[in-house]
Amino acid sequence: MQIKQRMVAIVAVCMFALASPLAFAEVKLAVVDVQRAILSSEEAKRLLAQIQEEFKADEDEIRKIQTAAAALLERAQKDAEVMSDTEKRRVQQEIESKNNDFVYLRQKLQKEINARQTELFAGTEVKVQKAIEDLVLENDYDVILPRNAALYAGDLYDITRKVTEKLNQLDKKSAGS
Repeated sequence: MQIKQRMVAIVAVCMFALASPLAFAEVKLAVVDVQRAILSSEEAKRLLAQIQEEFKADEDEIRKIQTAAAALLERAQKDAEVMSDTEKRRVQQEIESKNNDFVYLRQKLQKEINARQTELFAGTEVKVQKAIEDLVLENDYDVILPRNAALYAGDLYDITRKVTEKLNQLDKKSAGS
């Protein structure tokens, strides 16, 4: 995907380079970091807070397991000299069990969070496209490229903040309807 974006940027730059200097001077170019624009929007902040709240109990459970494993490890290190071999093996098995539980629950939670984020952020691309189209119409941009496709782009050409503001306006309109 990133290679494709870079190729589009290179083709666009080559086209502009071949154009006459007068035509090149008239092109209004901008770049946008779409991911940053989305994550900075009010809707994204609400959705991420919602996800965090949904999985708070799972996070707490994982933290408890991690704390218990750390306490067992500390005990094993502190009392190693006075523990029998049987006791050492039992504590080591408990630590491994806690670690396995931790890894399993952490991976499971991450998959659930990713699935929930995908579900909640579905349709965001349409909103971003609408926000960019509105900015093109308002500001008469000729070309808007993904920020990561540009080898260099000064802040003057970055419209990420404007896209975020437009997303927030669209969110307020849809909440008001």
